[in-house]
Amino acid sequence: MYENSTQVRDYIQRINCVMDYIDRHLGEAMTLEALASVAGFSPYHFHRIFAAMVGETLFGFIGRLRLERSLGLLYGDPYRPVTDVALACGFSSPAAFSRAFSARYGMSPSRWRKERLEKSNTGKEESSLYQVLRNRGNAEVSHLVYDEYMRNFIVRRDSMKLNPEAKVVNRSETTVAYIRHIGPYAGDAKLFEGLYARLYQWAKPRGLVDMEHPEKCAEIIIYHDDPSVTEPEKLRVSAGIVVPADTEVSGEVGKLTIPPGDYVEARFIIGPEDFGEAWGWVCGTWLPASGYQPGDGMCFEQYAHGSGAEKEGKFDVTICLPVKPMK
Repeated sequence: MYENSTQVRDYIQRINCVMDYIDRHLGEAMTLEALASVAGFSPYHFHRIFAAMVGETLFGFIGRLRLERSLGLLYGDPYRPVTDVALACGFSSPAAFSRAFSARYGMSPSRWRKERLEKSNTGKEESSLYQVLRNRGNAEVSHLVYDEYMRNFIVRRDSMKLNPEAKVVNRSETTVAYIRHIGPYAGDAKLFEGLYARLYQWAKPRGLVDMEHPEKCAEIIIYHDDPSVTEPEKLRVSAGIVVPADTEVSGEVGKLTIPPGDYVEARFIIGPEDFGEAWGWVCGTWLPASGYQPGDGMCFEQYAHGSGAEKEGKFDVTICLPVKPMK
């Protein structure tokens, strides 16, 4: 198993450093770029790595810790103003704190405090639980707890029945003609069918695709934003095909270049419901054990045809991620 390898321990160490930093700075504003710098990873990919290894998004993790710390402060200091608690826990305003608190606990911070104090005064308080909450106001993240959590998570990822094939290759520069969509796309097969229908309608008369030999058509889907960070209506995705560098484009068809360099290519034969697990395997299992870290640049999926996967309702897809050696 990967959990004992030096590379995995390095990843765990980096994630632990970020968790410790977050715990020490919950009352301060934090950016993706700053936290990625703490971990020594590229901001472009850090959020995905964190979520894959921890099982929780980066800002979801921060928000949860802020709310949990607020419980300790609300209960431990009954006379402390809610506004003071909100700012001490890193919320931008009391209103933002109240919204987040109500969404998680089903009531306002003031009401929560009132009910808990009433229970305490009547002897109905769950003393052990609230002692923990009291202490949580100053507690630091336990290395051992998170180390064990991530080891278990990696084992779960490794046990998935995806049968991936992964290798690092040096890719040459690739030119892609694409049609871009801005907005939600997760699970929308008809959206991608429509994008490619329009793209092939443009490409076929130009001799850029051979519909009689689909295995020669290299389809590439590029994800420009992380759906865990970007609002659904702002997500950008490009459905493209590989074309010669001198191809002329116009109108809704654009052209971009995927830079040359080292990429991990992880090939999967999977159903539409397995894409999240496949990306999780690349970021949460393969990367930590590989001796590589994500490089700067776009990640994408490359689709192959002619393997017979379509007949089984599956996709022959290779997930491509730029990588560089660990420092």
